[in-house]
Amino acid sequence: MGANLGTTNLLLGIMAAVSVLEALLLAAVGFAGFMIYHRVMELVEGLEKRQVAPAMTRVNSILDDVKEVTSKVKLETERVDMAIHSTMDRLDDTADRVRSNVRAKTSRLVGLVRGLRVAIEGLLRSRQQPMEGRS
Repeated sequence: MGANLGTTNLLLGIMAAVSVLEALLLAAVGFAGFMIYHRVMELVEGLEKRQVAPAMTRVNSILDDVKEVTSKVKLETERVDMAIHSTMDRLDDTADRVRSNVRAKTSRLVGLVRGLRVAIEGLLRSRQQPMEGRS
């Protein structure tokens, strides 16, 4: 039975040593992971400072320029729209004036033509009535 206990103790010792080695290995892997994470974060921060920050500055300046151009285009569009509306209003006013002037001037002419037509019809009727009376 003593030999059995010696073998068991030896195996238990080996298992304990392996467990300690596994714990050390796990701690080393954790420390290595932390170091890799730390280096990656430094690399990302460096890239951000060297690449992303200047690109963002350029993008922001471009967006500011686009905003300025958009506001100018909007103002010019409103100005052109107002000019078109005022021109259309003046055209409508001018058309109304021309229409009223043409009506005023042509109404006299139309009245004259109607009067002449009535006079001519009256003369023609007066000539036709005596001829009908003779028959």
